[in-house]
Amino acid sequence: MKIEVNGIELFYEKEGSGPPLVLLHGNGEDHFIFDESTELLKRNFTVYRPDSRGHGGSSRTAELHYQDMADDVACFIETLGLDRPVLFGFSDGGIIGLLAASQHPQLLSALIVSGANTEPKGLKPFIYGIFRLLFVFKKDPAIRLMLTEPNITKDELGRIHIPVLVTAGQRDMIRAEHTRLIAEHIPGSRLVILPGESHGSYIVHSRKIAKIIEEAVNEN
Repeated sequence: MKIEVNGIELFYEKEGSGPPLVLLHGNGEDHFIFDESTELLKRNFTVYRPDSRGHGGSSRTAELHYQDMADDVACFIETLGLDRPVLFGFSDGGIIGLLAASQHPQLLSALIVSGANTEPKGLKPFIYGIFRLLFVFKKDPAIRLMLTEPNITKDELGRIHIPVLVTAGQRDMIRAEHTRLIAEHIPGSRLVILPGESHGSYIVHSRKIAKIIEEAVNEN
């Protein structure tokens, strides 16, 4: 399905029944990364899986910015009339979730972010260096995005007043101290570092994240 929001079209899938749950993928991906987890989640939730602008079946744009993506998601939720959904965001999706929750206090009922960062230097230096090299050759707007954004302040994190779970893999490409910083500055948030997991090993085409989401929602 497609919906017009914020001046563009977003492609999305809707499955299941129950309270609304929005799943946001990471950079260079699309909603298909959640195929396996959705098979479980749709038993208890109405699952919405949009493709971010510039990704999947959604509109292409010359530039990509996290603020535009956060505005897209807020408009998506409001246009569909979703009543304070739970939002799960992976990587770039987590960044979008942090912005949306900070700027729209009544938009969401709960937020779960995995492998998110609030500034480019939240990436491990080696990973940041790889993306810089890739951009030299590919000039991809999605790579430029990771090198120049986000720029989320501690004050912005402090404006989030809904239940929040912050997760990362033990071998994540996000610096562990940066993940801890995010959790420390969101009032009342919980932090879980998953042993043995990488940035997306427990999320991309994995059912593991479904259990984490369900447990987080049930604890709220």
